[in-house]
Amino acid sequence: MAALLASIPSPSQGVWHLGPIPIRGYALAIITGIVLAVWLTTKRWVARGHRAEDVMDVAMWAVPAGIIGGRLYHLATDWQTYFGDQGRGIVAALSIWRGGLGIWGAIALGFLAAWYACRRMGLSVAEFADAAAPGIVLAQAAGRLGNWFNQELFGRPTTLPWGLEIDPANRPAGYGQYATFHPTFLYELLGCVIIAWILIRFGDRLAPQKGQLFALYVTLYCALRFVVESFRIDTAHRFFGLRLNEFTSVIVGLAAFAVYRRLRRK
Repeated sequence: MAALLASIPSPSQGVWHLGPIPIRGYALAIITGIVLAVWLTTKRWVARGHRAEDVMDVAMWAVPAGIIGGRLYHLATDWQTYFGDQGRGIVAALSIWRGGLGIWGAIALGFLAAWYACRRMGLSVAEFADAAAPGIVLAQAAGRLGNWFNQELFGRPTTLPWGLEIDPANRPAGYGQYATFHPTFLYELLGCVIIAWILIRFGDRLAPQKGQLFALYVTLYCALRFVVESFRIDTAHRFFGLRLNEFTSVIVGLAAFAVYRRLRRK
């Protein structure tokens, strides 16, 4: 039993083949997240007296936009990997299934697309966002499993019992002598599940105004992401001594909290 608790193994492979068709763990994680988000949002939207079909109609706009936005954010913040000297090139830049979706771009462009779809359909954008918030954060939880399959975006070396085993080929330069690292994918996954539970369990008490629950979701997620980012060791741009995603978490989180407080005062 002690040996079983010594560390968390990484998957031995992230791709399986059904004949000529590759099945990627990263893609399965993203698809699972989308299904969870649509299912829970539909359930919550119908409970508010609306049509189930509305959710799928909005998702047809928001999901592709979210994926595109997530990839654009990743490329914008890591452009040298693809377009710098000895970069991987345009083909790799378009290979979304290999990993690389920035959550900030996904939320931003996905929200804009959902806003457009709601306005086009005559739906309340704020009410729809509140219904969707728990499902979105659950989708983020599922999506983090993709990092586990790809053995990427893990944290500092650790000897804790829940340290994540990383193959030598996937260890960053300077960390080859370490075998286990902080499983940041798991930290964020569990944190997202807790946020979803808070939004569902206490939503009616914490967010009486339309739009307030979505603002609370963004606030809580930004706080979580700031903590998780502090563990990571992958290369990142820095602003004022903070990793880019830490800096973004602070700015977006404060803005979301300001919106939450403003709506609460109403």
